[in-house]
Amino acid sequence: MISVEQPINLLLVDDLEENLLALEALLKQEGVVCLKARSGDEALELLLVHDFALALVDVQMPGMDGFELAEFMRGAANARHIPIVFVTAGSADQQRRFRGYEAGAVDFIQKPVEPDILRSKAKVFIELYRQRLEILSHRDELKAYAKALRAADRRKNEFIAMLGHELRNPVMAFRAGLQLLERQADPARKADIQARMGIQAHHLSRLIEDLLDVARIDQGKISLKRERVSVQSIVESAVDTSRPKIDAGRHDLTIELPGGPVWLDGDFTRLSQVVSNLLTNAAKYTPAEGRIRLSVDVDEDRIRIEIADNGVGVPQEMQARIFELFTQSKGPDDRSSDGLGIGLALVRQLVEMHDGAIELESEGPGAGSCFRLWLPAAS
Repeated sequence: MISVEQPINLLLVDDLEENLLALEALLKQEGVVCLKARSGDEALELLLVHDFALALVDVQMPGMDGFELAEFMRGAANARHIPIVFVTAGSADQQRRFRGYEAGAVDFIQKPVEPDILRSKAKVFIELYRQRLEILSHRDELKAYAKALRAADRRKNEFIAMLGHELRNPVMAFRAGLQLLERQADPARKADIQARMGIQAHHLSRLIEDLLDVARIDQGKISLKRERVSVQSIVESAVDTSRPKIDAGRHDLTIELPGGPVWLDGDFTRLSQVVSNLLTNAAKYTPAEGRIRLSVDVDEDRIRIEIADNGVGVPQEMQARIFELFTQSKGPDDRSSDGLGIGLALVRQLVEMHDGAIELESEGPGAGSCFRLWLPAAS
C-alpha cells in the first residue's frame, strides 16, 4: 500500500550549482526532498528510480536542453505524469512558450525567480501529488477489500457445500435406520441399529453446537464461567470426550503431566472443549495406529499444553490460515477430512478469550503436527 506520509520529491534541473542551491533553499520544507541534477542526463537517471511531484527545469543547458528533457519525460511511462515548470532567464516570447507547452510544460517562471510565486506554484503541485497518493492508497485498500470479499464468498460457497454434505449423511442414516427398524423384529438387531443412529445423532449435534458456538462468539454472546481449575482435570475430561475417535483409529496416546496440580482461572467446559477438539483433530489427521502425545508444562507464569502427532502434517501454504473458518487440510486418505473446518477457528477464539495463544508447528506433509497452547497460570 502507498503511504501518504512518505517524503515528496521535487526535481530541480539546472547546469549551475548556485541556481540549484537557491531553488532548494526557497522550496525547502518538512516532508519535501529536493533532488538536484546538473544536466538532462543526470535528471533522467533520477527519474529512473524516483517519482516526483514537480520538475523545475532550466531551459538553457548545454547538451540536452530543457525542452529535450521534457520531451524525453513525456515519452517515458514512469515520468509522463510529472508536471514540468520551465525556469528561464531568456525572453519568454510566444514561440518559445509554445514550444515549451508542446514539450509538456505546465508553466514558465522567469529568472530572477520571485520567491513567493515559486512557493505558491510548488505548493499547488505538492498538494495535488499528496491527493494522488491518497487516491492510490484508497484504490489499493479497495482492491484488497474486494479480494477479501471474493475469498470470503468463495469460502462461504465451499462451506455451504460442506454443510449440505455433512448434514445429509446423518439425515440419510436416520431415514435408513427408521426404515430398518420398521421391518426388524430381532431385538439385538434393533439395538445395533439404534446404536448407529445414536452415533449419527451425536455427530449431528456436535456439528450444530460448533456452528452455534462460532456464531455466539462473533456476536459476543459467549461468556466464560471462570473458576480455579486444574489442568489435570481439563485433560482428563478432554481425553474422555475424544477417546472414541482415538480408539477408532487405534492410536497410541501418551500423556505427560506435571507431578503436582497446575492451576488456572478459566472456564472448565470451554477449555476441555479446546483440548478435546485438538485431540480429535490429531486423531482425524493421523493414519491408523499412529502416535499422539499430550504434554503439559509450566513456563514461568504460563502453562504450555502441546498436542503432537505423527500424522499427515500441514502444508506450509496452509499454516498461515489453518485457524481461519472453513479451512480444511487433506486427511490420511488424501481427501478432505469430514467436518466443516470450524474446529480450529473455534479453538483459537476460545483460547484468546482466556487471554491465551495457540500456535502450530509442522514441517509439512507427512511430518506430523504440534499444536501448542499458552494459557496464563493462576496466581
